[in-house]
Amino acid sequence: MTQQLSDPRERFERGLRALAAIDGEAGHKVVDALADIAPDFARYLIEFPFGDIYSRPGLDLRAREIATIAALTAMGNAVPQLKVHIEAGLNVGLSRDEVTEIIMQMAVYAGFPAALNGLFAAKEVFAARSQ
Repeated sequence: MTQQLSDPRERFERGLRALAAIDGEAGHKVVDALADIAPDFARYLIEFPFGDIYSRPGLDLRAREIATIAALTAMGNAVPQLKVHIEAGLNVGLSRDEVTEIIMQMAVYAGFPAALNGLFAAKEVFAARSQ
């Protein structure tokens, strides 16, 4: 699958639409938080992951969030990003049980400490959404 290169404004706009659909307000808060320290990085964050990768055909947003939650859990050192993507997974149709299973599956590949950290991150996200 080859994606045609597009006008940089179109790439940015496509990324903004994907960010809104996937992360909603939480994604915009991350981008806004970078505006004063690294505005170029904030733009790259919209253009590359959301404008180029998340907007590609071949996987739906639900499948992309399963992969992202699994990867961030396995990394074991990206709890803030994991929380954002647990929210995103719930936004695109994952259930709490599915998120929990994804994280538990990572115990096999990344170890119990990474899975435990992921489960506690999920617990915080679930609690915040229940309020």
